[in-house]
Amino acid sequence: MSVFESLNETSNKAKDIGERYVDTSHQYIKLKIFQQLTGGMSLFGKLLLIGSFLFIAFIFLAISAAIAIGYWLENFALGALIIGGLFLCLAILVYLLRHRIDQKFIETMSDLFFD
Repeated sequence: MSVFESLNETSNKAKDIGERYVDTSHQYIKLKIFQQLTGGMSLFGKLLLIGSFLFIAFIFLAISAAIAIGYWLENFALGALIIGGLFLCLAILVYLLRHRIDQKFIETMSDLFFD
């Protein structure tokens, strides 16, 4: 066997190994993307369902709290105003903490995406 034939055979083996590596890497990337997409969509769906039910419950609790405060103060408008003010304070608090919320969200998503 000549040196050129040996070199040709070695380069063909290297080419085959390289092609298998690229194919395997491509399949792995496709599976990883599928895993991340399905995990994200599942998380989004669960958050949507749970958030919807919590929102409805929160609305009922807020209305009942406004009515209860209205009975206690003998003025329903004042009860609704107090609950509205409480929500306004909570909204301002969330606005002031928005950078921390963003940071926590990014950390959580990076853990899921880059695991």
